[in-house]
Amino acid sequence: MSVFVHAAFLRAAGRGSDLPQAGPPEIAFAGRSNVGKSSAINALAGRKALARTSKTPGRTQTINFYALADTARLVDLPGYGYARVPQALRRQWRELVGAYLHSARTLVGIVLLMDARHPLTPLDEQLIEWLGDARLLVLLTKADKLSRAAQQRVLTQVSERLRRHRVTLFSSVTRLGLEESRDLLAEWLRAGRENKNPR
Repeated sequence: MSVFVHAAFLRAAGRGSDLPQAGPPEIAFAGRSNVGKSSAINALAGRKALARTSKTPGRTQTINFYALADTARLVDLPGYGYARVPQALRRQWRELVGAYLHSARTLVGIVLLMDARHPLTPLDEQLIEWLGDARLLVLLTKADKLSRAAQQRVLTQVSERLRRHRVTLFSSVTRLGLEESRDLLAEWLRAGRENKNPR
């Protein structure tokens, strides 16, 4: 049975002081506003409304934690890059996410989501550089909106740019890439619990 079926909302953190204490292994989800982070979390958990989705970019402004029973956590970071978000909120995003990444001693990997139609934006590149040596799974979301030929072109493009990381086409609508992603993340979490280095 998949560990993700036990997912339940744990808490939201709007400030560094709201972050929960270190616990089981965690996987964080990052990406531009409206790229499909909440939809991906729902798809991985096999749920329709575990994480709230919205058509309004920039809606999520807290870090949302989801417990996978007592064995792991999923962490939904607020989306970045929405132009209409005030500068103060952008600064708050950097401070909040920075506080989380600095304190996340049990973080075993980060899922970086990019819209398959517009991957590797300057802000995506900045985040990749900011994350440094973090282990990444890159999901090219909304891949169902591309033809198969276009899917393969973007997969090749991003894979060649990010050779160190796993890159996968993903669609929460058609379930493209879902099982592959779920299996890899479950492996990361299992290795984290065993204090090993997952591949």
